[in-house]
Amino acid sequence: MKSTLLFTLMLCATLSFAATPAEQAIKQAAANIATQPSHYPYYNDLAMAYARRARETSDAQFYARADETLRRSFAIAPGNFEGMKVEALLQLERHEYASALQSATKLNQAVPDDLSVYGYLVDANVELGNYKEAIAAAQWMLDLRPGNSGGLIHASYLRELHGNLAGALDLMRMAYEATPPSETADRAWMLAQTSHLELLAGGLTQAESDANSALRTFPDDRHALAALAKVRVAQGRYGDAVSLLRQRYLAAPHPENLYALAEAQELAGQHEDAQASFRKFETLSLTETESPDNSNRELVSYYVDHAGDPAKALEVARREIARRHDVFTIDSYAWALAANKEYAEANRQLQTALAVGVKDPAILYHAGSIALHLREDQKAEAFLKDAAARHASEGRAHE
Repeated sequence: MKSTLLFTLMLCATLSFAATPAEQAIKQAAANIATQPSHYPYYNDLAMAYARRARETSDAQFYARADETLRRSFAIAPGNFEGMKVEALLQLERHEYASALQSATKLNQAVPDDLSVYGYLVDANVELGNYKEAIAAAQWMLDLRPGNSGGLIHASYLRELHGNLAGALDLMRMAYEATPPSETADRAWMLAQTSHLELLAGGLTQAESDANSALRTFPDDRHALAALAKVRVAQGRYGDAVSLLRQRYLAAPHPENLYALAEAQELAGQHEDAQASFRKFETLSLTETESPDNSNRELVSYYVDHAGDPAKALEVARREIARRHDVFTIDSYAWALAANKEYAEANRQLQTALAVGVKDPAILYHAGSIALHLREDQKAEAFLKDAAARHASEGRAHE
């Protein structure tokens, strides 16, 4: 009892100035635990709030706190269902996709009509490249509760991956309308997603409008900052993109956010700053490269596009492709193979990603570049033209 009381007092003391939704959830859960320290659902709530905070800040220490809190939940009620759900979510957040799929499958077998578990099945299968299974899980979400925002969001992402950008936009806007105005962080994220989709579809004006709306909905939201930065890059306003991405990195100092900042600095002609950011990115990434929650795809891009070290790129890419097989990891692996002049194998790998229908500009740019090396000039021209039309900032960085 004494340790639990100390635990909750420390939480309350550190959260006296809570502002974000996750911080508010942490404070509320801590207060609930203080009043009923043997009520295990409150520990599940706190663990979930820590997971949300980790997502807000990209700070892995919150995952450790979530794990510790879950242990308290399981000590009171071993194997309780809601606690197991939080555990599966944490596995997803830490990129432990095979484990997450196994956990979610067991949960789904135990309670076949839980919507959030189907969402975990979608996410894990997507990252493992099991798109047929992911689609089936998303459809179950919508069949069980038509119009629910979680199902719409997952279905939207699957449509995006399969190249149906208009359909993805429709579903994301439906999800936004289905989300209460009080859920400001969620609504800001959805607006950032619509901005991203509009940009891919060539709707620059609407992409800018949606990104600005996201920032008005939840000021300083890192997803909104990233969305507006992409718009600024597409507009050639590289200095503005640098400012936005610096703000995002300071709020969420994850290496992948630093990498985006470094690339924007390079585009803006801030070469000394860019090199300093790239060096810091590499140092930070190498400390976490064995961690499931890593920046390996960005590290591959760095070694190929900026450091000129194809051997290191392929080493990292091979490690990552052993963990997951989504289209973006396959693309990263193919790009590393191409850097090592293994163009035929790079093309073979990339075709499996393109077959899904993905319209990501970086993937299209890579496909065009590899086609050029294979002397498939017409294919190369088509891919590169499509990449440019989708505001391929990645392509501009390579030119």
